[in-house]
Amino acid sequence: MGGPSAEREVSLSSGRECAAALRDQGYEVIEVDAGPDLVTRLQDAAPDAVFNALHGRWGEDGCVQGVLEWLRLPYTHSGVLASALAMDKERSKDVYRAVGLPVVESLLAPKSQVMAGHVMTPPYVVKPNNEGSSVGVYLVQEAANGPPQLSDDMPGTVMVEAFAPGRELTATVMGDRALTVTDILTDGWYDYDAKYKPGGSRHVVPAEIPQDIFDACLDYALRAHAALGCRGVSRTDFRWDESKGLAGLVLLETNTQPGMTPTSLSPEQGECVGISFGEMCAWMVEDASCNR
Repeated sequence: MGGPSAEREVSLSSGRECAAALRDQGYEVIEVDAGPDLVTRLQDAAPDAVFNALHGRWGEDGCVQGVLEWLRLPYTHSGVLASALAMDKERSKDVYRAVGLPVVESLLAPKSQVMAGHVMTPPYVVKPNNEGSSVGVYLVQEAANGPPQLSDDMPGTVMVEAFAPGRELTATVMGDRALTVTDILTDGWYDYDAKYKPGGSRHVVPAEIPQDIFDACLDYALRAHAALGCRGVSRTDFRWDESKGLAGLVLLETNTQPGMTPTSLSPEQGECVGISFGEMCAWMVEDASCNR
């Protein structure tokens, strides 16, 4: 838990919640804040399994997964390749396209070029290619006079993606089962605060949407999970333009380390289908392995 990424605080929250739930399930739990001494801490602890509650870079992009494979410690969630692929938004969209899953137009461009002029007709979104939790996301409106002025901490190359209007939907996959669909309602952009602050967003679960859209979300989430090679639990996010019916449903991204906090979507979806938070955490531990 924890770690050095931009999502450190969320990861600490996820870690605390999962540790408490696992203790309630009868497991002996050691909490490790992932830092430069991570390998030593893991070797000293010699755990039967590692519950990965890290989010963002280093914990979600294949890096820590490689460390755990090297140490031969069974771990939860996806392996090296699937984690790296899913974290790279443009490459994961290439995988979606290859298996016929619907995505919007996007491209990678130098930060300087994006700030110098519109590289795509507005409206569009600019974001890092390899961060999660709506970190560093810029929405360029249709009426924007000029290109976005990106902050200094944005990377040198960014992803520019056509803005997909409509409702924000998401579906969790647990093993080989898609659980349900959540409709995420916010007053504005589904940003970091909306995701993690109490009251930041309202979740309607199961989503009150037409059955064909509901079923398509479950199907697409399972296909995305399989195409990327994910393991354990993943969550795929969608946008749905109601005016276009099924043609208005597009995949945004797949999260291989979904949030596990009190306001998080995947635990809510588990509860909705009769899987308690503790049972979900325990299932992940029992599913842990190497060679993922």
